[in-house]
Amino acid sequence: MSGAGHRVLIANRGEIAMRVMRACVGLGIDFVCVHTSEDVHSGHVRLARELGGDGAVYRIHSYLDANELFAVADAAKATAVHPGYGFFAEDFRFARRVVRRDRPMEFIGPSWWVIRDLGDKINTKRIARSLNVPTVPGSDRPVYSEMEADEIAASLFEFQATQGIIDGVIMVKASAGGGGMGIEEVGSFDEFRSVFRRIRNYAKRNFGDEGVLIEQRIFDFNHLEVQVVSERGGKNHVHFGTRNCSIQSTGKQKRVEVAPGFAPGTVPYTFDAARVLADITEYSLAMAREAGYDNVGTWEWIVTPRGEPFLMEVNTRIQVENGVSAVISRVKDRPVDIITEQVRLALGESLGYSQEDIAFKGVGIEYRIVAESPDNRFTPCAGTVTRLSWQDHDWLRVFTQVPRDVPYEIPMEYDPNLALAIVWGADLDEAKARGQRFLNELVLEGTGAGRDGAFYTNIRYLSGMTGKILEF
Repeated sequence: MSGAGHRVLIANRGEIAMRVMRACVGLGIDFVCVHTSEDVHSGHVRLARELGGDGAVYRIHSYLDANELFAVADAAKATAVHPGYGFFAEDFRFARRVVRRDRPMEFIGPSWWVIRDLGDKINTKRIARSLNVPTVPGSDRPVYSEMEADEIAASLFEFQATQGIIDGVIMVKASAGGGGMGIEEVGSFDEFRSVFRRIRNYAKRNFGDEGVLIEQRIFDFNHLEVQVVSERGGKNHVHFGTRNCSIQSTGKQKRVEVAPGFAPGTVPYTFDAARVLADITEYSLAMAREAGYDNVGTWEWIVTPRGEPFLMEVNTRIQVENGVSAVISRVKDRPVDIITEQVRLALGESLGYSQEDIAFKGVGIEYRIVAESPDNRFTPCAGTVTRLSWQDHDWLRVFTQVPRDVPYEIPMEYDPNLALAIVWGADLDEAKARGQRFLNELVLEGTGAGRDGAFYTNIRYLSGMTGKILEF
């Protein structure tokens, strides 16, 4: 069944839970949500009560306890589960359990076997290479043997030397990892073996698979993404453009995202930027077709200063930055919400449009508003938000779980994002000017948990980076 016959368990928190609630309401679908004791004052709990009443809210001990989530699903008679991002979003075993249990439900995301096949970096690289999709030089299958690992590492250092790179670096990654977890850089062959052992042990302990991927480290690259949306059955696929996510913290956590991914004709590039955007889009769709992709997903790319694209990985889930792609997209001249598309397609509805029906207009910028100290390696700031406010504009959307009328203690157990702001402009200059205006008008105040009570935010950092958007 599809649409109004469903009740969705939103197995997540914060702004993504709030956006899924609104998508469900827009589709005429019932929902229930969960929260932990740390999140009792979160805006997602308040919104759930406003939209669904007290019966739409269930308290749990952990967002990572699958048994507890399924108990809530059964108590609420939920017929589908939306995992949001993080937590169980890319756990194929959880997705498989959702659809195979005694009381099966729909999983709002790709089919579990798609998550399994594309969640493995090495398998993803193998699929890409079979389609002549460019991937980062390195291993294309799990490496377990130290001897084989040594041979690959030596060949990569030698390759970099032939490219004129004096201080070569290679990446050692847990093949089953994701989100920047289980990755280390190695700058010499002498230190490689100990790093290989460490990552292999980390992978076994955290992912149950000690397979390791060894790749060349690409310097000074831009991080681009392609937003793919696919129908159940894996037959019909479209894209909602590209994003540039190159502005990141020292811990490789995104802080500013921009759509589209480059600005050909506006920013001077040393390569054909329009061609690169077209290539990575077509490569991503080719892989979606080959893998039978069947929901929302993101193909992540790195692009070198010479305009060479390399596929990095596939994220088989909705991403934080989905809204910046939506803000520049129109379907048959109407605004689109990618979370709404994700929900309705997962519940069996047809796509209802083709790539020719999708148009792009303007430039979108998403800012991640975080209580952190960029001057101190982006260290999170524990404490309480006492004021969060901004000026409303028709070109601005702000998503936040932080209440605007009462103090909010920041739960340090979870994702540090306090708010997401999406700015639209007719062109890059207007988007940047509006972004600066929003940041100048934004007020985020609080008290820190330290002895001096200092409260840190990344607003000044975001303002400083706005002038560099889409520059290579």
